[in-house]
This record gives sequence, C-alpha cells and structure tokens, in this order.
Amino acid sequence: MTSPDFRGASTAGEAMLRAPKVLDASATVGEVRGLFEDDHVHAALVVSGETLLSVVERPDLDGLEEGLPAYRAGRLSGRVVGPDADLHSTWLGMSRRRLAVVDRCGKLLGLLCLKRSGRGFCSDADVAARARDLESGCRGGPSRTAPVRVSASPL
Repeated sequence: MTSPDFRGASTAGEAMLRAPKVLDASATVGEVRGLFEDDHVHAALVVSGETLLSVVERPDLDGLEEGLPAYRAGRLSGRVVGPDADLHSTWLGMSRRRLAVVDRCGKLLGLLCLKRSGRGFCSDADVAARARDLESGCRGGPSRTAPVRVSASPL
C-alpha cells in the first residue's frame, strides 16, 4: 500500500481547506441540487452565522421536496471532525470524501477534502488552481481566507 501524501500535515486542522463554500440556513433542497450539478461538489455545508447546521450529501436529497430547508436533509453525525484529530487516523477511518472541520462549539473551521486518488487531501492551492483553470485563463482574484457564501437564491 502506498503511503498517503499529507504534505507535512498531522492534524485535520492543518490539512483542511480554510475557505469552503457554504450555504446559509435559508438554502433549499432545490438549491443544493443545483450545487450538486458540479461533479466536484460532494457535500453542501449549511451554516447559521459561523455555526455548522448540517452537511448535506447527494443521497440525502432523494425524494425530498425542492422547497424543504436543506439543513433538514443533512446531518452532522459521522460528517464532522475536530481540528486536532490525527490526520492519519482520520484518513484510515474516512467512509466519505468530505468531512467538515468544526470546533467544540460547532463553529465551521474548514473542510477536509479527500483527493479523488484517496492518497491525500486537497489544499487551498489546489482549489485556487482549479478555479483559475475554470476562469478560462483569467488570473488573480482575491485571496480566500474565510468561508465563501454561496447565494441561496436560484442559480
């Protein structure tokens, strides 16, 4: 078995994305379905202020009405980890590709994002590079150091 590449990180907090996209509590199931049209999106983080209310994954939406509040579709159990969690142990136990990183009070700190290969975690630099690629050659843009809110209005 090949060793994972954690880029020198030893905890979930060191390896997490620090500026994940989030939805506010008013987001609906229909809006999350729209977000999931991007095959790179595996989980929707629904917050109230800085507090994580729910992590919603595609299967959570099966059979639900479009107008239902999205936070009611997801859950936190099994979908969150603390920032001090040992990264190797967390990686070994991951049954999903995304885990929200929260503090003891439920404040969203970031997102632990397993690469498609399963051999390491996405970095903020990886996400920024992908965003630049999608901008069709446009370079630069603001540095993201806080969660990026996705509009709760229809796309």
